[in-house]
Amino acid sequence: MSATVAISQVKDGSQYSTDPQELPQVQLNRLKWFSVLGLSLDNTVRVVMSYERSDYCAYREVSFSDKGLGIVREATEMSDALVTKDKGLILFLPVADCIATTLYDPKTETLMLSHLGRHSLEQNGAYKSVKHLVDNYGADARDLQIWLSPAPAREFYPIYTLDNIGMKDAVMAQLKEAGVGNGQITDSPEDTVTDGRYYSHTAFLRGEQSTDGRYAMIAVMN
Repeated sequence: MSATVAISQVKDGSQYSTDPQELPQVQLNRLKWFSVLGLSLDNTVRVVMSYERSDYCAYREVSFSDKGLGIVREATEMSDALVTKDKGLILFLPVADCIATTLYDPKTETLMLSHLGRHSLEQNGAYKSVKHLVDNYGADARDLQIWLSPAPAREFYPIYTLDNIGMKDAVMAQLKEAGVGNGQITDSPEDTVTDGRYYSHTAFLRGEQSTDGRYAMIAVMN
């Protein structure tokens, strides 16, 4: 078994919006992107999170019985990551400036898609994502394959509570602490604030992007 990971770009259209009037266009954007990838939106579960909480390291297991949650039907349970053992179930995570992170264990055949932003990283979220797979699914950190989405550079988005380091630096340090080697990580090093191929909320606030869109990462076991 293997894993497929893909990251959308501005050319694929915004993959999420909080404005209900924009949801029909968002859904069309998703359908178009999934069609290009040869995937079915019907077999998808979205990571649905909220900042109205105190714990930003809440993880939830999903199966094919959950397909469509956050896509065509409402998801009432918030989480910062989804985990599945089901081959063919697509995990979907739209982000503004945070790091979408896929963790795949080929030995236990477990897939996780984790939302790592300032809030979760302040709570050691990258380390805890690995530990969740180790403690609950029998994974070995040394076996994991990990993909990181692009993110703003430190100069645009420092984490003040972590000595002003950048989000990508925080993720790398926490993964290393969890026992993950650099050779296990596939990083997308682009700076979303300066690279116009990706949406960035920070770039939008700076007046450098006209649309406050979201790009997305998807992950699926084949």
